Amino acid sequence: MLEQDEYIEEAAQNPRELIEVDDELMEDIEDLVRSKSDFLILNILQDLYPADIAHIMNRLETKEAEYVFKLIPNEVASEVLLDLDDAHREYLLRTMPQPKLTELVGEMDSDDAADILGELSDEKAEVVLETMNVEDSSDVQELLRYDENTAGGIMAKEIAVVNQKDTIKQAIRAVRKLAKEHKNIYHVYVVDDVGVLVGAVSLQELLLYAPNKRMHKLMSTDVISVTTDVDQEEVAQVFKKYDIVSLPVTDKAHKLLGRITVDDIVDVLEEEHEEDVAHLVGSDAEEMEKRSPAKIAMLRLPWVLITLLLEFVAGLVVHHYDKTLSQVILLASFMPVISAISGNTGLQSAAMIVRGLATGHIDINRWWIPVWRQLQTTLIIGSVCGSVIGAIGGLWHGGLLFGLVVGISMFISINISGVVGTSTPMISKRLGFDPAITAGPFETAFQDVVGITIFLTFATLLLRWL
Repeated sequence: MLEQDEYIEEAAQNPRELIEVDDELMEDIEDLVRSKSDFLILNILQDLYPADIAHIMNRLETKEAEYVFKLIPNEVASEVLLDLDDAHREYLLRTMPQPKLTELVGEMDSDDAADILGELSDEKAEVVLETMNVEDSSDVQELLRYDENTAGGIMAKEIAVVNQKDTIKQAIRAVRKLAKEHKNIYHVYVVDDVGVLVGAVSLQELLLYAPNKRMHKLMSTDVISVTTDVDQEEVAQVFKKYDIVSLPVTDKAHKLLGRITVDDIVDVLEEEHEEDVAHLVGSDAEEMEKRSPAKIAMLRLPWVLITLLLEFVAGLVVHHYDKTLSQVILLASFMPVISAISGNTGLQSAAMIVRGLATGHIDINRWWIPVWRQLQTTLIIGSVCGSVIGAIGGLWHGGLLFGLVVGISMFISINISGVVGTSTPMISKRLGFDPAITAGPFETAFQDVVGITIFLTFATLLLRWL
């Protein structure tokens, strides 16, 4: 069997491969796990990236994944643990011996270590912190004090920093020391005697000047930074706006505390996207894992009740037009079609606006731009859908006027839905609410009321000719 040192040496000598984890590979690995063929398992895994190993483990049963995980050396296992899905990672954290967990957390960057400890019980996290390296433990404890959705919560403490009086030679030495254990180093940050951020120098610039040159003579003083309390979505927008790969984090006095890199922002964008989609439908998959059924119900119930109330309004509208429906019963067949299509159109519009607000592509101070663009889009969608359903309605009823009522109602409903779906998230944002929470359930129920009202009102006005 390959020992851990041999595994690492082999992995270093042989280039890793990008692979497709298909059913055939999974069957082979499952057979090897069942037969406990450790050497063959490691022989496969040593050529793979940690993310690919995690992907393989995610497709295994938790017991099988645990067996594979125990074979992997700590240096690789610490990265694999971060890439596992919630269910597999939670199982491993629950069953892993405390000494092993401490070793893995010690291999991680401080921001990743803080994320892992945040998933543990308070008692278990405290034990890990007590048995960690003192300096690492201090860094992680500092990060745990910040809100996990702020710059302080996603920053790492590992940072190349020198005094403004230091030389390039000293800066290069600092980079080399940090690079032995940590990756993603893009800049050397420069501070004054009290730790205030005063400048930055890229690694490329360090190679262009004489080793004895002082840092204050070549550093850039125009450094973009954020404070620890800035929301992670705003941090992501800073990265996008200024096209940067690393961002220093400071306190209110501008003292340097840590840095955020672009790989952290990729995680933020994925997390925020999943959260926005969950809110749009009035639920959150993460809450399903962490909360009791009663708490989940209380979380979702307000939006269900709001939707129920609006649907009651739709019921009152239908009741108001009982006479119209009793005379032309076929109208009832088209009501759910108009409600569904217009509601879905509005929900699509809301989803795009919520995402645009989150990424900074949409500025609510220029609200008319997205509204006009969505209206242009829904004019096309409404025309096509209205024509199709109008033709079907006319043929079904045997009269052109009935088809016109159905088609025009669909056209108007879709366009109103698009405008409402576009404007609701922006109004919510302006009022200080989370647009992802308010947009989805409200838009769907509201459009049921509007679509049915337009359809039946139009039909009633033309009833004598239907």
